Amino acid sequence: MIVIDEIIRTKRKSIALIVQRDGRLTVRAPLRASERDIRAVVEKKADWIHAKQELVKSVYPVAKPKEYVNGEGFWYLGKIHRLSIVEEEIPLLNLNGNFYLSRDALPKAETIFIDWYRKQAYQVISDRVTWYANKHGFSYKQLKITSARTRWGSCSARGTLSFAWRLVMAPVSVIDYVAVHELLHTQVKNHSREYWNRLRLILPEYKQQIEWLKINGNLLSLD
Repeated sequence: MIVIDEIIRTKRKSIALIVQRDGRLTVRAPLRASERDIRAVVEKKADWIHAKQELVKSVYPVAKPKEYVNGEGFWYLGKIHRLSIVEEEIPLLNLNGNFYLSRDALPKAETIFIDWYRKQAYQVISDRVTWYANKHGFSYKQLKITSARTRWGSCSARGTLSFAWRLVMAPVSVIDYVAVHELLHTQVKNHSREYWNRLRLILPEYKQQIEWLKINGNLLSLD
């Protein structure tokens, strides 16, 4: 039996199957779709799912769980910074060319890194969203940083923009693409031709950023 890693229910009309870069299967389903209906579609497409999972594993780099050892690389704004374990660091984690982590913090290193990334993500992403909103006349209700694993960003019906903290690991140009992508959804709720035409006017090279995320997105993680 094929494992369904995540089911996302929206107001869509049909069931869509998405194989993520790490091989995880996400199902997007209508609000009223039953578990039986979803399972039936998945089993019907079993051969396609298996083939797609094998393909993504062969094409996209596989992220290895972090060990938090000297010399290990961590992404931030599109660059890899090496980790140095030091006897004492205040704050416990600091970025100054390399990442410096206090030895006493090693037992909770993952939590410390996530907290650091979340703070940086809010600052960087909110700055970019504000800049594009002011320049192009967008308005939104609020901005949130989430732990989403299958979406880089989203826009709610009420205009709340949400972004995964992992996005701050990507280059600024990629962050800009995701920011504008969601800002546009405050005015155009779908991915129509109008939507992509407007996106192209703001970011003519947006397809390059999409490609970067497709190839490298799986590496923007701590596990």
